[in-house]
Amino acid sequence: MSVVAIPTRRHPGVRPARPRTGPTLTITLDLVPGPLSPRLARLVQLLGELAESGEGQLRPVDVASEPRPAPRPAAAEPPAESPAKADQVRILAGSRIVRQGDQVIALTRIEYELLLFLVERPRRVFTRLQLLSSVWGYEHAVARTVDVHVRRLRAKLAGSEVVTTVYGVGYRLADGAPISVDHRS
Repeated sequence: MSVVAIPTRRHPGVRPARPRTGPTLTITLDLVPGPLSPRLARLVQLLGELAESGEGQLRPVDVASEPRPAPRPAAAEPPAESPAKADQVRILAGSRIVRQGDQVIALTRIEYELLLFLVERPRRVFTRLQLLSSVWGYEHAVARTVDVHVRRLRAKLAGSEVVTTVYGVGYRLADGAPISVDHRS
């Protein structure tokens, strides 16, 4: 069994007059040995994203005496026809996992949705407002939000040119981007 505790968020720069204990959300998951299901792996990933953003802590606690194997996606990957190149990017759409070579790339939900959106629509240029509407689902945000997420996506996929800037217009998937989507896993 694992326990995850996420305390409430404390705002930076604001110091409480006295120590306070905020409400805590505790999630208990009864896990069986073996790989996690794609839905459970996604839940664990989302909890990790919350912890990374500073909105809480992720503290897995194993109560079993024997070590548990590391979480893996439930779906097995199809055998590769050739050894994975270091810059080859694969999107496993069923489990929402992105791999670069043999390494799993940890993307936020928006980074993943942005990458998948561009990959599914190659050779099309999208303005920032079109991306806000299609990926974020709203248009009432600063258009530069897209720039920030593209910059973070490029940093995480260093070595693979995936997103191209069309100056004065927006973004598109790079020609010959070393990327593939596997919808089965």
